Amino acid sequence: MPIWPGDTPFEQSPVWTMGPDCPVNVARFSQSAHAGTHADAPIHYAEGGRSIEAVDIALYIGPCRLIDLRRTGSRIEPADLLPWLADPPPRVLLRTYETFPLVHWDSDFKSVAAESIALLSDHGVRLIGVDTASLDPESSKSMAAHSMVAARRMAILEGLMLSEPPAGDYELIALPLPLVGLDAAPVRAVLRELDT
Repeated sequence: MPIWPGDTPFEQSPVWTMGPDCPVNVARFSQSAHAGTHADAPIHYAEGGRSIEAVDIALYIGPCRLIDLRRTGSRIEPADLLPWLADPPPRVLLRTYETFPLVHWDSDFKSVAAESIALLSDHGVRLIGVDTASLDPESSKSMAAHSMVAARRMAILEGLMLSEPPAGDYELIALPLPLVGLDAAPVRAVLRELDT
């Protein structure tokens, strides 16, 4: 998966290799805490915020709504979200890509307006997830969307793979690894169809 320009690329190497003198294979890997699908911790964007092991994991499990915003502009505005906010669950995932860019870095990914974060919060949403690398534009120095998330005490998932499931309501299971002191953690995000 492409990485944020200048960040740590994924690397893996063997530590032990199965053979006559070794009964197992063991590998090591290194990567950015923000590589691939990940959960941002408040310490990433808020002075004095919690690190990832201290977040409330209940935010990352439960009913969610996947919203298809592929045909909107370069920034997700409140008007783009309003049609989807009739009785929303506490988790909202935003699909912006036709197909997730696995091969190349996309510097022009869609961002989320801070006002859109506030609108979601006003409707009871406690977690926002995006299929992009960030809520804010790559060139942002103000991090307005992240700051609004901090002010509203919400949670963030970024880098979600949302190319296959259709828009609708699901159960989200996306637990971050409890890596002590880190500003983010990898997540394996799963959407399950709700029992009707």
